[in-house]
Amino acid sequence: MTPVQLAPSILSADFAALGEAIGMAERGGADIIHVDVMDGHFVPNITVGPPVVRSLAKVATRPLDVHLMIERPEQHVAAFVEAGAAMVSVHVEVSPHLHRTLHYVRSLGAKAGAVLNPSTPISTLEEVAGDVDYVLVMSVNPGFGGQAFIPSSLDKIRRLRALLDRAGNQAPIEVDGGVDTTNVAALVEAGARILVAGHAIFGQADPVAAARALAAAARAAESALTGR
Repeated sequence: MTPVQLAPSILSADFAALGEAIGMAERGGADIIHVDVMDGHFVPNITVGPPVVRSLAKVATRPLDVHLMIERPEQHVAAFVEAGAAMVSVHVEVSPHLHRTLHYVRSLGAKAGAVLNPSTPISTLEEVAGDVDYVLVMSVNPGFGGQAFIPSSLDKIRRLRALLDRAGNQAPIEVDGGVDTTNVAALVEAGARILVAGHAIFGQADPVAAARALAAAARAAESALTGR
């Protein structure tokens, strides 16, 4: 079983102090740093591009997980990998040649992920279930931080785990949106192994303590499953 990993999202951090935010996340037990890239077209917001990722890579000691919420992601993958992305995920909804794009990401030396919006069925991944390094399930509608978790995401994660298992792929499932200490145990039980949290960490008075609490809750849930 893939160990549970915490991936704080800098979307909810102070953009004037992203280096400091990464430091707090890492002191709080972050395994991965999640970077949301938005273009104002696919989602109704605009965030960062490769120059910011390049700057983040200079201070982060954890892998950068770049989530491309953009149209025509295949045109920009190389720039983000060159900037320092260790993981790059693209949305099924804007990737008509998903198989090609996933293998392109891999050819550049990064892990390749596919992303599903809340209304996108897991069946869209059937033909590439053996080609993903991870799958990101959006448990809110993408575009903004601080949204409420969509409860039906739990069943979606279970069904996705079964789909990947049938394909013989142990790729971890990542979940992003409304993740906090109230639902982390249920998410781990459902099969999520990479937990993206933004507001639950950076929206708190003490982000380091908040990250530690979330990581502890996730690992307690993992231990309950494995009996360790």
